[in-house]
Amino acid sequence: MNATHLIDAVVRQTTVLIAHLATAAGVRAPLAHVANQVFLDLVAELRNQGVGGKVIADMFGMALRTYHARIQRLSESATDRGRTLWEVVLAFVQEHQVVERTKVLHRFRYDDEALVRGVLNDLVESGMLFRSGRGERTLYRAAGPGDLAAAADPVDADAAFALVAVNRYQPATVEQLAQATLLDPERLARALAHLEQDGRARREPRADGDAWRCDECVIPIGSPVGFEAAVFDHYQAMVTALCTKLRQGRTRSAHRDAVGGSTYGFDVWAGHPLEAEVMGLLAELRERLSSLRERVEACPDRPPPGGPTRTLVYVGQTVLEDEELEARP
Repeated sequence: MNATHLIDAVVRQTTVLIAHLATAAGVRAPLAHVANQVFLDLVAELRNQGVGGKVIADMFGMALRTYHARIQRLSESATDRGRTLWEVVLAFVQEHQVVERTKVLHRFRYDDEALVRGVLNDLVESGMLFRSGRGERTLYRAAGPGDLAAAADPVDADAAFALVAVNRYQPATVEQLAQATLLDPERLARALAHLEQDGRARREPRADGDAWRCDECVIPIGSPVGFEAAVFDHYQAMVTALCTKLRQGRTRSAHRDAVGGSTYGFDVWAGHPLEAEVMGLLAELRERLSSLRERVEACPDRPPPGGPTRTLVYVGQTVLEDEELEARP
């Protein structure tokens, strides 16, 4: 397996997905933080797998000293400990509505000036700040609700997102849910309260803190909310299956594999004798899987003390027209 080529290809496809999510329905979502967040998340995951700092630095092609310096800059502001520089600069401008560049630089004088200027540029390019004037008289204004392309997510959408995470990690702690959904504490608390109120999730008091469970996680077809949760759930299931396969050290498939995935392509045309069967395949699979899930949930037997074995099945389908085939990455 050529791991480098595979990683490059996966990153390419992931960036395509992010670009489509960032521009869906005319929205222009801020992306200035993405590269730094990917770096930090990737470092954290490598650490979780037991990889040491020196090896991680080598994997990124950095000197160990450079690696530690970048981690420190991205992890928190030297001026405001515990918060990233990107976060605190944005909050400072939002607090003052309009502020001069010199005041921003003075406020974060303990941080590297070039880094602060870079953060300001990122925030302007992402649409979170507006800039006017030149040189030392440059002014920054925070974007207001009317300036942003998308309004804040409603509670229903956040609740659907949180429900996917509860279902995936149950019994799930608040810390696990926060890490999985990236919702801030207030939004997550409102989402969980909403789920508890309508009975979709329940809180279980434990000695080490509350945990959350749910009996099912269903986002109905045609639901006006939950698009983000559905995308997250599908993508998470696919990534989980791939990671499980890799952890098992198996890079070849077998006919009776319970872990893995398959992709099938069908070339049909209008009037093809199997056109209706191919086009209706996704609906047929949904019906069969929904029926199987209902029968599993209706089973009177209780799981053993160790809990049930979780099985994830992800199904997707798309139809590519001629122009889409030519543009496909």
